[in-house]
Amino acid sequence: MSARPLEGVRVLEVAMYGFVPSGGAVLGEWGAQVIKIEHAVTGDPQRGLTQIGKMKVDPAGPNPNIWHSNRGKRSVGLDIANPLGREILLELAKQADVYLTNHLPKVRKKLRVDVEDIRAVNPKIIYARGSALGPRGLESDRGGFDMTAFWSRGSTAQSLTPAGLEGIINPPGPAYGDTISGTNLAGGIAAALFSRERTGEPSIVDVSLLGSGVWSMGHGVALSKFVDMPIEAVMPGQHGAPTNPLSGLYRTADGRYISLVMLQPARFWADVCRHVERPDLIDDPRFATAELIGQHTEEGVALLREAFGKRTLAEWTERLATLSGPWAPVQDSLQVSYDPQVRANEYIIDAGEMELVANPVQFDVTAPAAAPAPDFAAQTEEVLLELGYDWEKIIELKEAGAIT
Repeated sequence: MSARPLEGVRVLEVAMYGFVPSGGAVLGEWGAQVIKIEHAVTGDPQRGLTQIGKMKVDPAGPNPNIWHSNRGKRSVGLDIANPLGREILLELAKQADVYLTNHLPKVRKKLRVDVEDIRAVNPKIIYARGSALGPRGLESDRGGFDMTAFWSRGSTAQSLTPAGLEGIINPPGPAYGDTISGTNLAGGIAAALFSRERTGEPSIVDVSLLGSGVWSMGHGVALSKFVDMPIEAVMPGQHGAPTNPLSGLYRTADGRYISLVMLQPARFWADVCRHVERPDLIDDPRFATAELIGQHTEEGVALLREAFGKRTLAEWTERLATLSGPWAPVQDSLQVSYDPQVRANEYIIDAGEMELVANPVQFDVTAPAAAPAPDFAAQTEEVLLELGYDWEKIIELKEAGAIT
């Protein structure tokens, strides 16, 4: 079986920023051919993003802010507001299996690239839309970003912010909600392709940042609705499990943290005590049963904090290799890139001039192959030649402002 199940699928992506293009990137890693349409003059605005917080990249060099969501695509610079440019778009749509866009409804209608317009030239095309707030409701025509629709409105931000903390917890990194939502979109498109193969009928696929944000909080939202109370975040430094010392964070001697999640504390208590060099606690009557462990959680936490504080994370990583219960080092976005388990599974892959995180789905125990993101409009002439345009016509289109 091929490790690239979407080989031969053609995707026409008319989108910008991170959300929808990241969906196109996933489809590309699954084997699809993705043509990215960018405005003939300005291109994808994401190309101008060269600084996030303290992290800067050289504007003249490869930019992770564009490569993450645009790996392996071909870029065509096209002004689809120009009648000649729109004609080219429709020619590309005739050959595509998927039309992928994040244009707002009013823009799609103004440019005449809505579902009925694209299906007029290709009745079997799958029309996939990424939006901020979904295709229905009073706010369906509003735009948004992952910070607004996914993180804030979708309930993660407030659920993560402890009461009494000034302000609201920010997303942990750029395009956090975009990337999750883009993967959802790719999955929906794959299902639509499967359905079309079975029934012959194309689908309209919709994924929104808001819907993805609510889905990401789905377990918590269902629980909150059922018991009629919101999630209350724990202040950092507090032990979050009131009846279980083996579910929480412990600081190491070098200021790092270890995360324990052992939901059956009585089962793992003795093993943890041996690994943290406190065998005397194994037969301590305070921790003889799950019920007693729960009653003496505060004392257990204090004892484990003292024990874990005596060694560095590196030392604990070696010692805890044989621990039977679930645990993990707490890592930042740089540390995770050196994690041997991440590397063993090729969750970070070589894309040429930089490394990129692979999409999380693997087929036949094979990591996807990563390719560089295209330079702006780099394949415009190549794609037009494939469509049958000659050089004389291409020059005319450039002079008319229809292409880059």
